[in-house]
Amino acid sequence: MSPEAIPPSRRAVLRAGACGLLGAAAGGCGFMPAKKPDADRLAPVEALVDGDLVYFNWADYVDPAVFRGFEKEYGVKVIQSNFDSMEGMVAKLNAGNRYDIVFPSAKWAQRLVRGGRLRRIDHSQLTNARAVFGTYDYFADPWYDPGSAHTIPFTAYKTGIGWRRDRIGELDDSWRDLWSDRAKGKVFLLDDRDEVLGMGALTLGLDVSSGDTHDLDRITSLLGTLRPRLRGFSSDSYNNLLNGNALIQQAWSGDMAAMLYQAKDPSVFGFQAPKEGTPVNSDCYAIPWNAPHPGTAMLFIDYMLRPENVKKNIEYIGYPMPVAGSEKVYADLVEPFPECLVTEADLKADLFFRNGGRAAEDARDTAWTHVKAG
Repeated sequence: MSPEAIPPSRRAVLRAGACGLLGAAAGGCGFMPAKKPDADRLAPVEALVDGDLVYFNWADYVDPAVFRGFEKEYGVKVIQSNFDSMEGMVAKLNAGNRYDIVFPSAKWAQRLVRGGRLRRIDHSQLTNARAVFGTYDYFADPWYDPGSAHTIPFTAYKTGIGWRRDRIGELDDSWRDLWSDRAKGKVFLLDDRDEVLGMGALTLGLDVSSGDTHDLDRITSLLGTLRPRLRGFSSDSYNNLLNGNALIQQAWSGDMAAMLYQAKDPSVFGFQAPKEGTPVNSDCYAIPWNAPHPGTAMLFIDYMLRPENVKKNIEYIGYPMPVAGSEKVYADLVEPFPECLVTEADLKADLFFRNGGRAAEDARDTAWTHVKAG
């Protein structure tokens, strides 16, 4: 695949700032519509063309060729809008904006489900659903959406450390590598609350989503010792590494896969999933309760799950998709960085970021503010 196949900085700058949480939304209570939708607004729908597709996702997160193929086959237009954070996506939904398909991460999917914001999805209407649920048992009944009743998994990814082998040699497979004297002053953390606090928690052997104030005090103290070594907080992980601004960077696996095809010499870079544990996450397809064209959305999900389209998207965005038969496509893509692979064991390790109650989320917000302020 040519380097041009993967455009620069996909979720990197877009996920910056996707870390805060409005206390009123904790646990999903803040996502309830002003009036609870009638049951028929939440019921599954038939997969059929009922209008153009109004699409809301991170920018540049689907191969444009797949959009063109869908438009041609079904005689519809894909009307695209983009968000720059999960909070931004939900704010648009709360404001009454209507989209046919959205792409929440796992914890946000749970909140939307709890708030009555997503239609149920009839798996029997998706001819390619078995390629997901017949192989990836984890997604048949995920914690964030029991029975995957309202969501279909889109991508899966993990968080680890990317680094410049040519400048600092090999690392020790630990989050403690971020404290390396060899990289002092050229270390970046992701600009993401859950990722940074989660890294601190894993380093200390704590729960990745802990909202306990004693735990958070320990985490902020630990991260305070890292602060003098940091160059900054940035989610533009692979550009930082490519241009040498970073020698070590906390990074998402998909962005590191994308970096491979921007690098003149991939061998000078490394990516590790630290031994203390690596956070895992998943983005989902979901149909909002007020979608104007839910039937077209169902057709789009099924179209995206076709093997040829899964292959195109994996090669375009650099993120794996939990669809049977796609594993080799991604393994070949990330051959120099095998730790980018997300396995069933990674999913079952249960290092997803979880929703906490209001007090826990407020405590995490406060801790994040302290970490950023130094």
